[in-house]
Amino acid sequence: MNYGTIGFLMNTPDEEDLPARLAGAQPSLLHPLHMIATTAEGEVKEGLAFNDVFLFRQTRQTSRIRIEIDGRVRLEELICDGVIVATPAGSTAYNLSAHGPIVPLSANILPLTPISAFRPRRWRGALLPSSAVVKLTLLDMEKRPTAAVADFKEIRDVAEVVVKEDRKRHATILFDPDHGLSERIIAEQFVE
Repeated sequence: MNYGTIGFLMNTPDEEDLPARLAGAQPSLLHPLHMIATTAEGEVKEGLAFNDVFLFRQTRQTSRIRIEIDGRVRLEELICDGVIVATPAGSTAYNLSAHGPIVPLSANILPLTPISAFRPRRWRGALLPSSAVVKLTLLDMEKRPTAAVADFKEIRDVAEVVVKEDRKRHATILFDPDHGLSERIIAEQFVE
């Protein structure tokens, strides 16, 4: 099913020669991001995302977010519309639209990309090892409510979100011969 707009992960919906296409399909193993979100009321909710986990402001006010990586504060305050943690497969989706980098599947990297960052003025994000634990803390959640989204699951009024790659879970996606995910990611970087 295509839950997005483009259908980047989808094969051509053509049933012609389907047995031959399946026999020659290129498998790609994808690990999801695991999101643990704590709401302002203290409720803990979880979600999985094969594309991205992102925070986004719920009102006209920007969000104020502290960013910790592996227990170390890396950015005391990011003032922005939101922030994205993407998988390599998801780096061609919302991450790309927010001017984040496209990451090859084999890179074991998670892009961390701000959405319309106001302060720090020129912060463009970071490339994190896939083993990183990202903790995003909302600094003024009463005045600046923020939602967290794991692919298509939204949790409103979050206080804190922890994101990490889930190495225990995976999905194997089959791609048409000569049009695997790695090829799609490379081709996307040369679109005119």
